Amino acid sequence: MYVAVNVAGPSSPQPDRDLAARGIGLVASPTEAALAAEKLLRRRYRWADAEEADTLVALGGDGFMLQTLHAMLEDSQARPVFGMNRGTFGFLMNEWRLDQLSERIARAKHIKVTPLQMEATTIRGETWTHPAINEVSLLRETRQTAKIEICVNGRVVMPELVADGVLVATPAGSTAYNLSAHGPILPLAAKMLALTSISPFRPRRWSGAILPDDVSVRFRILEADKRPVAAVADQFEVREVCTVDVSLDRARSLTLLFDPEHALDERIAAEQFAS
Repeated sequence: MYVAVNVAGPSSPQPDRDLAARGIGLVASPTEAALAAEKLLRRRYRWADAEEADTLVALGGDGFMLQTLHAMLEDSQARPVFGMNRGTFGFLMNEWRLDQLSERIARAKHIKVTPLQMEATTIRGETWTHPAINEVSLLRETRQTAKIEICVNGRVVMPELVADGVLVATPAGSTAYNLSAHGPILPLAAKMLALTSISPFRPRRWSGAILPDDVSVRFRILEADKRPVAAVADQFEVREVCTVDVSLDRARSLTLLFDPEHALDERIAAEQFAS
């Protein structure tokens, strides 16, 4: 849910401060830093109602940006989002600045991202479907390693992966958990998905693969009762799964707005050379 406070703006705001006239709304994370920034912005600009706005400004960190985007997917209201970092790292966010916000949004670079869709079935027969903007990850729930069969387009490509887990990441998410698991960084324009193992034991030297983004990946948990595995789509977790199907959801897309000099595609490319 969006966290927004409606504060009346001036009766006759200057054109560059009347963001409501352009259909721009404001949402903020419930953290101290984000709420303080929201207060300043509401004093400076006039805003449209967040629920009815055509474009959103989001204040917070990457976690709040993902929360905002997921809310749009659930409500079928995919509106462009211009994020400003009031969190920790802010890879999906722009720099926080109070001034010239109208001009920044007008000249922002539009970046399209397409989410994954996870369909997870538990050992009890329950089925859960959820989108993932960054990645879908499978993780062991106990001290015992997971044993997972991997199929791509219905063909078994790995009969048994013994590991802490495995994940599928989009290009937008390839610099997140995927990178921490030593997966490849994918350029945003690449029509690829990263399939990355997490602490593999057998095959010991298999780190993962790069797949075309039109494939369907199925994970089947071996010995699911003895070696329980959880499936996580971004921040949504399903425990004790037996099968997990992952594919790109081409019916839905999201738009992030970035200052042209610090756009997401350039940041991802630069991460390949980070020390």
